[in-house]
Amino acid sequence: MKIEDIINLTEGILTNEPKVQAIDSATVYQSKVDHGDLFFSSNQEEIDQALANGAYAIVYDDENIVKNDDEIAWIKVSDIQLAAFKLIRYVIIKKEAQFYLLSRHELTFLKMIMKHKGTVSFIANNWRKAFEQILNSEDSLFVGTDKELMSMIKPDVQKLEKEVDGYLVSDTLFRSTYKVDGFIYQEKELIPFHLEYLLRVVHFCNVHALPYTMDRVKYTKHFLPVFIDAKLNSTKPSNSDRVAIFTDNTSDITKAREYVMRSNMWVKSVVFTPPKTKVPGIDHPHWFETEEELRELLKTIQFNYAFIYNADKTILNKIKEEYTLF
Repeated sequence: MKIEDIINLTEGILTNEPKVQAIDSATVYQSKVDHGDLFFSSNQEEIDQALANGAYAIVYDDENIVKNDDEIAWIKVSDIQLAAFKLIRYVIIKKEAQFYLLSRHELTFLKMIMKHKGTVSFIANNWRKAFEQILNSEDSLFVGTDKELMSMIKPDVQKLEKEVDGYLVSDTLFRSTYKVDGFIYQEKELIPFHLEYLLRVVHFCNVHALPYTMDRVKYTKHFLPVFIDAKLNSTKPSNSDRVAIFTDNTSDITKAREYVMRSNMWVKSVVFTPPKTKVPGIDHPHWFETEEELRELLKTIQFNYAFIYNADKTILNKIKEEYTLF
């Protein structure tokens, strides 16, 4: 690519009169710089290393950078991250690549049901990693969950469609029977209000001819119920009416509590969170600072459902093995 094209694409300013007229490739990691490459950085040490590796052009946004080589191109931009993705947009057009912004729940279900994950490129939530990933990948279908980053890559980034064929047949808070694409799936480990995410990714797979299987549908890290006894031993659902529900988001807590209030008025639910966490509809959740403190709260407070935000199920004791000769 010609230096003048880089200037136009990044909307930068050439601050010297270089001897080089073109570059071979681009990178944001100095260790990956080869002879003839373009390097994006405003770190002096990184730039010096890139020059030693044979960089032909430097894109930077810091006025204090010392230009230690007059023969290469020095291109000043207003924002180095934005400039890098302006270059990426050009690459995207050439590749005819498609990009989709997914919620974290949608991404989890997509990874869960896809048979061949190599057909989709999952963009890292780090702009440098994302830059290298898009630049060096042969893929044409990309998905990511970082809204700001995805919008920088492609300002009109698509989202998954909501109007897809499927509905709940019957459900409890922890089990769902549902119909998708003309097939009924019975008593799956699916939270009923997670079906909308599953339907969107099924539709996505259909649109892009991505093979998938519903056999892999199970509880996710976003909402993981574990039945327990009074001593915090994991047990079978038939042996207990106490459930510890581990979640990594407060939205699911709100939806689950609404579901419980509509369908099981007798159920006593409590919410446990780290200090000062705000949960809509909960004025005074039970706060915990340590795992041991959370364990003591679970032992002493009466509940049927305990919604636990930002903790891991490893705080519970392991499932007791039941042995039988038959």
